[in-house]
Amino acid sequence: MENKKILIIEDDQFLREFYQELLQSEGFSVDVASDGEIGFQKAHMGGFNLILFDLMLPKKDGLAILRDLKVSPPQTQNGPIVVLTNLGQDAIINQCLNMGAEGYLIKSAMNPDQVLTEVNSYLGLH
Repeated sequence: MENKKILIIEDDQFLREFYQELLQSEGFSVDVASDGEIGFQKAHMGGFNLILFDLMLPKKDGLAILRDLKVSPPQTQNGPIVVLTNLGQDAIINQCLNMGAEGYLIKSAMNPDQVLTEVNSYLGLH
């Protein structure tokens, strides 16, 4: 099986490293970005099987990334885009889903096993 590539766009260093280590330990190839600008550039290059991104990011928020990817599609197609969110951001989540995000994960509510289950499900590996 080819190595699945996952992009994580998250400005919280602790969470970014947590997701990165968790997914790498499962054999995924993980790329990270700590702000929306870098995240968009990487997503725009494309070739990721899955993109996880935070809504609230410095320089460019999650909605802006989705909007920009619509206007300027990735050079190589990406897999599903999944929003990392906290509770209470329902209105923004709905906007993201309307703009092409596949789903969302609530950060505070998920333990590592649940994150992996969700990731595998979005990658079609369950």
